[in-house]
Amino acid sequence: MSNVTGTENAIRWTYAFVDRPAGLLGPAQAFWTAVTGTRVSETRGERGEFVTLLPDAGDACVKVQGVASGNGGAHLDLAVEDVDAFAGSASALGATVVGAHDGWSVLRSPAGQLFCAVPWQGETVRPAVVDGSRLDQVSIDIPPSAYDAEVAFWERLTAWDSLTGSLPEFHVLRPPAGLPVRVLLHRLGTDRPAASAHLDLACADIGATSARHERLGATVVARHTHWTVMRDPAGGTYCLTGRDPETGGLPKPAAAALDDLA
Repeated sequence: MSNVTGTENAIRWTYAFVDRPAGLLGPAQAFWTAVTGTRVSETRGERGEFVTLLPDAGDACVKVQGVASGNGGAHLDLAVEDVDAFAGSASALGATVVGAHDGWSVLRSPAGQLFCAVPWQGETVRPAVVDGSRLDQVSIDIPPSAYDAEVAFWERLTAWDSLTGSLPEFHVLRPPAGLPVRVLLHRLGTDRPAASAHLDLACADIGATSARHERLGATVVARHTHWTVMRDPAGGTYCLTGRDPETGGLPKPAAAALDDLA
């Protein structure tokens, strides 16, 4: 299979979606606007389930959705010039269209991760770093039996730079300069029925960012050497990672330490 190519299929902008139970949409919006330095747009959708988090400068790249069932998680919205052409190409690579709407489509990756193809509205300017951190990554958590095929799918779908991660279970898809959200493909240790996703923030100082988030109502789930797992006030988990908020890359000392683990 070849990569997705052509102007109509190129990904022009990326959105990270915070998916949380509909009954907890208010706490989710309040928390994520605070940590991203944004304000909430008017609600959209048949049940008022969608909002966009609007930065003071630059173009929006984070949205929040209230889901009718389950605990939520995260997903990507990929903004393209021709939604139908992109959805068709994704289907040819192994995705399934699960919802075709007026002007946008919901798809499922081969391993079961939902994502959306949406029309590009001319977004070009990445918002600034906020208090030393940036929400810049959707991490797709993949069962080991589906990992290789899922990595190949996302590589071909995005046609982004494909990089070996800092640990054997990680693979990074780095978008062209200017796009605000990248993809981390994470191989889980044990199998499960389908892939899921969570959000990652790049932090200049994980401890300082964790303390700030705790003051805003989040709790620490687990601390690791180079990342901390958090739970937001709506019950969703996410990670604070020790990466450069401007570039998304590992700081040199951390990169050297992880190289020693190889």
